[in-house]
Amino acid sequence: MAAQTFKVAVAQMCSGTQPGPNLDAIDALVAEAASGGAAYVLTPEMSVVFAENRDNLKAVAQPFEGNRAVARLAETARRHAIHLHLGSMPIALADGRFANRSLLFAPDGALVAAYDKIHLFDAEPEGDKAYRESATYAGGEAAIVTDAPGFRLGMTICYDVRFPALYRALAEAGAQVISVPAAFTVPTGKAHWDILLRARAIETGCFVLAAAQGGAHQNGRSTWGHSMVVSPWGEVLAAKPDDAPGVIFAELDLDRVAKARRQVPALANARSFARPETRVAAQ
Repeated sequence: MAAQTFKVAVAQMCSGTQPGPNLDAIDALVAEAASGGAAYVLTPEMSVVFAENRDNLKAVAQPFEGNRAVARLAETARRHAIHLHLGSMPIALADGRFANRSLLFAPDGALVAAYDKIHLFDAEPEGDKAYRESATYAGGEAAIVTDAPGFRLGMTICYDVRFPALYRALAEAGAQVISVPAAFTVPTGKAHWDILLRARAIETGCFVLAAAQGGAHQNGRSTWGHSMVVSPWGEVLAAKPDDAPGVIFAELDLDRVAKARRQVPALANARSFARPETRVAAQ
C-alpha cells in the first residue's frame, strides 16, 4: 500500500489590533504556503485581531453571522485552492462576551469545521502580567475532530495544550493530526512550549502542528513564536528558530501514526481507575 503523505504549512504571525492589515498578512502567508505545495495551512491564535483591551475588542469583533473577516478568509482559501485553518479569531456573542474560535475552510471556501477554545487562560506567569481570559471570553464546550486534506484533524487552541485529557479524547475519536494555534507568553513559551507540544504528540501518537504568534505586538504584548511541527514519535520535523513571521513546511506520513501507536500502544493500554480519596490523618 502506498504511503499516505501530505504536505502541510504552519504560518507564524505578529498580529496587530486591526483586522485589515492582519487579513492582508494572512493572505500573503497563505499564498506562500500554496506556492510551496502545501495542501493545508494553519495560522496562529488571534490571527485576525490581537486586541489591546476589551474596548478594542468590542470595536472590531463581529458576530459570526455576516462576519466580514470570515467572508474574506473563505475567499482567500478559494483563491489559493487550499485548506485554510484560521487558528482563531474573536467572535462577538449575544451575552456581551466573545468566543475564541478556530475555523477550517475547504479549498472551495466552504466552512468545514469550527471550534471554540475550551480552556481559558486565567494565570499569573512569573515575569509577566496576570491574565484573565474568562473575564472576556466564554469557554467552548465541545471537542472537535474533522476531515482535513486526507487526514483526521483534532482542533485545539493555545492553553488547551496543558490539558492532556482533551488530546486523548481527540485521538480516541480518530484524530491523526492535532492543531495548536497559539499566542504563548515569552516566559511560558521559553519554559514549556516545545516540551508540551512533544508530550502531547507522544501521548496521543498524533502529528502536532503548532502555529504561533511571535514578537512585540501593537497591543503591548510579546509572544514566544517558535512555531513547530512534531511527529507522533515526538521528533521535531520543522521549526521556526525565532519569533519572526514566516512559513514552515513539513511532510506528514500518516503511516507513522499507526507505527507509533503500535510501538507504544498507550491509547489501547489505558485503564480506568478509582480516584484517590482524601484522607485526614488521625490526630
